[in-house]
Amino acid sequence: MTLTKPEIVLIDLDGTLVDSVPDLAWCTDRMLEQLGLAPCGEIKVRNWVGNGVETLIKRALTNDMNGEPGTELFARAAPIFMSLYREHSCLRSQLYPDVKTGLSWLQSQQIRLGCVTNKDEAFTLPILDTLAIRPFFEVVISGDTLPYKKPHPAPLLYGAEFFGVSPDRAMMIGDSINDVKASRAAGFDIVCMSYGYNHGNDILRAEPDAVIDSFAELESLF
Repeated sequence: MTLTKPEIVLIDLDGTLVDSVPDLAWCTDRMLEQLGLAPCGEIKVRNWVGNGVETLIKRALTNDMNGEPGTELFARAAPIFMSLYREHSCLRSQLYPDVKTGLSWLQSQQIRLGCVTNKDEAFTLPILDTLAIRPFFEVVISGDTLPYKKPHPAPLLYGAEFFGVSPDRAMMIGDSINDVKASRAAGFDIVCMSYGYNHGNDILRAEPDAVIDSFAELESLF
């Protein structure tokens, strides 16, 4: 499918640019162990990520995608996880193949780039710095930048306003149904990666404008 070349591209972090699950799973299991609970393992965490750290903690505590732990248990768990993740946010995480190649190509086309993620800024910026991709992005919109997170369109509209570009000249690259919903609501085109985190569901079912297997395929889209 050929898409219209955008003026800006906003790109998701976890599951799109970076495989962050190894660090998230390690911290989740250590948190559970400190609480006297059984670790859950990386396979479950891969299905749970994508809605922010607080939701991940709730899912781990209840072993349920839609679980709501007791207030006291969550209050004990959250500071443990946050402390662990501050120290272990990017020890095991890695860029997906061809990410830097794709980012460089987008820039070569005079397309301006931003990063938009549901992860809090305190965790987002160290990952971007450690993996040496922060210089690609003129703006980083994190999960605590605004009152709303994806799938709400506000983070994407904030990015479009930052660049002074109308949504119909903007594209998002993501990996999940939240990215598709946010893009549709904001009026962005949406391209999804086939390999990302979408709670175990095939991203094709969310009907993005295109699905690609690698950032190296971006130049074939427009």
